[in-house]
Amino acid sequence: MLNPYIEAWELRELVLKKEVRPREVVEFFIARTESLNPRLGAFMTVTPERALADADRIERLSDGERRRSLMFGVPYSIKDLNWTKDIRTTMGSRNYENYFAPVDEEIVVRMRKAGGILLGKTTTPEFGARPTTEGGLCPAARNPWNLEHTAGGSSGGAGSAIAAGLGCLAQGSDGGGSIRIPSACCGVVGLKPSRGRVTMAPAFGEAWAGFATSGPMARSVRDVALFLDVLAGHVVGDPYWAPDPVAAFRTAVDIPPRHLRIAVLPKSAITRGDSESEAALVSAAKVFEELGHSVEAVNSDPGARLKDSVMSLITAGIGSVPVERPELVDPVVRFAWEMGRKMSAHQYITTAAQMHNTAREIVQELSAYDAILSPTLARPAPKLGTMPSSPERYLDELPEWVAYTFAFNATGQPAFSLPNGFNNAGLPIGLQIVGRQADEVTIIGLARQFEEARPWRDKYPPLD
Repeated sequence: MLNPYIEAWELRELVLKKEVRPREVVEFFIARTESLNPRLGAFMTVTPERALADADRIERLSDGERRRSLMFGVPYSIKDLNWTKDIRTTMGSRNYENYFAPVDEEIVVRMRKAGGILLGKTTTPEFGARPTTEGGLCPAARNPWNLEHTAGGSSGGAGSAIAAGLGCLAQGSDGGGSIRIPSACCGVVGLKPSRGRVTMAPAFGEAWAGFATSGPMARSVRDVALFLDVLAGHVVGDPYWAPDPVAAFRTAVDIPPRHLRIAVLPKSAITRGDSESEAALVSAAKVFEELGHSVEAVNSDPGARLKDSVMSLITAGIGSVPVERPELVDPVVRFAWEMGRKMSAHQYITTAAQMHNTAREIVQELSAYDAILSPTLARPAPKLGTMPSSPERYLDELPEWVAYTFAFNATGQPAFSLPNGFNNAGLPIGLQIVGRQADEVTIIGLARQFEEARPWRDKYPPLD
């Protein structure tokens, strides 16, 4: 019997060696998903027929094709914001409940070509507009560590699925923290890649003024790096693209980084962190010091400087989604959608320029540092139904929840969230590691060092 928490690279090796067949992988993970998903709300659409078709297709590959397929035999999921031609894309909205996209997104094609087995599409709040996955069409994504608490958002279904062992890899997307927030809530690893590292083709251009990107989520740094190798790469004509790495991202896992200079951002003027999350950051900083890196607290607050412009642009992005029946929209999202539609073109262009200029200043000011540490979130996952306290308070309370994450969508820097222990209630705490622009390689190596110093591989939620 398979271990549901097996890492992708390990399972790939087993399938390559024919110790387990692709159909056995499908049968195991589909059965587990169908058993646990009613409790978790991780998947919006489960696709057993597609999974079996994927298994049969990759069985027909030659030995050479199998070895070149980085996800060969590995079960994965796609967030329900991303276009899939033959599987509905609801975006968590009753307005799109039966929507089928005209084409697959480029990254969807890449995942299929990499030999993976698609289990289905994971839940998201409507239009990806909330930092918790609830409201709208999708079921609430519950935290596997405590089902009364949120799995985070907007890739909450992805975070819940990975934490619960419903597949090895999950594609998420991040426009203000939407990969890192559920990773922190659920105790998994998530990476928001650099701006332009992963294409948005062919459906989307710059996506929320260049904030948003797809990225990998998994249980280990090694799996995240492997998955990034599948997702990464621009398409000719993309508005942004990051330079290709010198070597595959997965090779960075096995290269310990040189002596690094690391900044710590312990405080935010936007929100007050709880004592356990603050203590976890201090403890993590000590780990990096013990690993031989220089670590220093820095009096910098990127989020506070970018808050007004970023929140305005995110609201505009939400308001740009075509909606035929606004009365069907989740009241929290509808409030933001209506506010976004009031922004004029002049306001948008002026605000975007202000945001990019401030982001440039922040990157320059922090350029002496190889990496930046902060909490991913100021506090662990709240209970479902508590954020926001009311639809009208959403835009006021949102910055408090994403205080440490959204600034690095504005700067375009790559950013990890890693498990960093648990609070006294047994909920995971996240550590954010931010790299220089287009430098995923350094923080992959740094994240792997932390993972080895503070292993979490054998920690599982109380589901089985």
